[in-house]
Amino acid sequence: MTLVLLSLFVLLHSRATEAAPTYSAHDCENNTLFTPNSAYQTNLNSVLASLSNNASTSNGFYNTTAGQSPPDRVFGLFLCRGDVNASTCQECVTTASREILQRCPSQKESYIWFDECLLRYSNRSFFSRVSTVPGFNITDSKDVEDPDLFNQLLATVMNDLAAEVASDSSGKKFATDEKEFTSSQTLYSLVQCTPDLSEANCKTCLQTAIGSLPSCCTGKQGGRFLLPTCYIRFELYPFYQVNATDRPPSTNSKGKRKISSQVIIAIVVPILVSMVLVVVGIVFIRRRKARKNYNIAEEQNVGDEMTHIQSLQFDFDTIEAATNYFSDDNKIGRGGFGEVYKGRLLNGQEIAVKRLSKSSGQGAEEFKNEVVLVAKLQHRNLVRLLGFCVRGEEKILIYEYLPNKSLDNFLFDPERQGRLDWSRRYKIIVGIARGILYLHEDSRLRIIHRDLKTSNILLDENLDAKISDFGMARIFGAEQTQGTTRRIAGTFGYMSPEYAMHGRFSVKSDIFSFGVLILEIISGKKNSQFFQSDSGDDLLSYAWKHWRKGTTSEILDPTLEDSYSKPEFMRCIRIALSCVQEDPADRPTMVSVVLMLSSSSTTIPLPRKPAYFPGNRKEFKDATTESSYQSTNKSMPSSTNEISLTKLHPR
Repeated sequence: MTLVLLSLFVLLHSRATEAAPTYSAHDCENNTLFTPNSAYQTNLNSVLASLSNNASTSNGFYNTTAGQSPPDRVFGLFLCRGDVNASTCQECVTTASREILQRCPSQKESYIWFDECLLRYSNRSFFSRVSTVPGFNITDSKDVEDPDLFNQLLATVMNDLAAEVASDSSGKKFATDEKEFTSSQTLYSLVQCTPDLSEANCKTCLQTAIGSLPSCCTGKQGGRFLLPTCYIRFELYPFYQVNATDRPPSTNSKGKRKISSQVIIAIVVPILVSMVLVVVGIVFIRRRKARKNYNIAEEQNVGDEMTHIQSLQFDFDTIEAATNYFSDDNKIGRGGFGEVYKGRLLNGQEIAVKRLSKSSGQGAEEFKNEVVLVAKLQHRNLVRLLGFCVRGEEKILIYEYLPNKSLDNFLFDPERQGRLDWSRRYKIIVGIARGILYLHEDSRLRIIHRDLKTSNILLDENLDAKISDFGMARIFGAEQTQGTTRRIAGTFGYMSPEYAMHGRFSVKSDIFSFGVLILEIISGKKNSQFFQSDSGDDLLSYAWKHWRKGTTSEILDPTLEDSYSKPEFMRCIRIALSCVQEDPADRPTMVSVVLMLSSSSTTIPLPRKPAYFPGNRKEFKDATTESSYQSTNKSMPSSTNEISLTKLHPR
């Protein structure tokens, strides 16, 4: 009876102290819209109703679908903060279901965050998949007294909580922690993933969120980072129910006295010890079995891997002979990572030899592993890595030789521009798009190039495009979509705004660079020449101005006036302007770009005003001389096989 009364008291007390849900952020994906009273809207209403109805009985997480056919099928879920009770969860989900339709009235994919819950829906299945786009940060305006000490404590706490949540097998994937910062201040931290994520996916999401804290929340007294599949927050005050999982001591039915702590300890401790021993035993047995299976797999695979490495390794004497002992007469390029030589093997095969700088601190085994990884990337629009050579401090890469050098060598050379007629340029654009699509979606890894530009597009004997230079590439997990870095390295003018200003990169960063490439290819103009001239425009603004005026013919390279296809030309302009939108969510995916380039019947969304580059022309010139904005590949204007390989960073 006492437990019933106690539960009733707690319930009434919690209801009395509940406040309305606190709105945090929302995002409406504008790629696809639904029409009023359509089948999609009917299914969406059904999903939202189901989410609201299950909010008080679902333990804080629930997903559902409505509809059968893909165009009108709706997927939806909610996630309540792990410490809130069923009543608060119910109120938050009901409010979110109502407000998301007001804020995103016709979008097929939308997200809304409150302090107490997240709700999202889409016409595409996203269950059990990690998603790190879109992302929002909210920070406290007040600074801490000792930022370095605070940041160190915060990083430790967040990483510990992330590891705990990712490996949580209870199904909650939620954890909080309180750590003393000063004698009068306590750091309160919270980490949560959607329970449908695997351990690896949860870890990926949380690493992205935690990695974004330095760019938004350094030295602040509070901050949070909101992602579609995970959430982190910290404050110097208790913003969650610190004792939410604690149970108050019980009393007897007459309320005469509490059960003594000694009795509780005598009962609970043996039970806990027994449970711990059972768990430790289970973990030990599983690890032993897993290690046995792993060792068997390792024995089976190590032979194949060694054979593969040996097949890629060239003898140093062979490379010396092929390049005439690295003669200056054979030198065909120079980059930030070393010099490039033309070589010829004894069988007559021509090769491009990249001799990496000896100042690189990379170890031989690490270098070999990376080469093996990159060598597995095989696509007709990527430069092919043939092998490598290691001897002492010498680290050498061997690539297929491409005689026509790089795209900029043709595109911006008045004497060679004529060789790139419209059909060749359009073919080059399509080839680059297919190469990027392979990197983003079709290879065994998701690779963000991060330095797409005309000097990194090489041309073979048929003037077909091949993407080169993976010196700044980042490797993502299959479900990861976004990363953050403190070191901004690339080529100004091709970098997306979110990367240039905040260090955030994703597949949409490459798509922005691709949009700039299209405009350069169809106009024959360098984006950089606008910054270095007295014109007030950059290439993006120049193209947008003529698009708005209806004078798009002014964008066209004059050498193409007699050979170009106007429908293809207009298609390229619309795609390019769509790719350089300021908001990454407004840029198309590479899948849709390839489809738009390959099919004249595919509808291309009307572009809006593109992103602009921060600062004036003087700032651009200054920025390009600074190491933080300088390309790590300082290639010469005419570069042949200007390809780099450094660390490919898994995120």
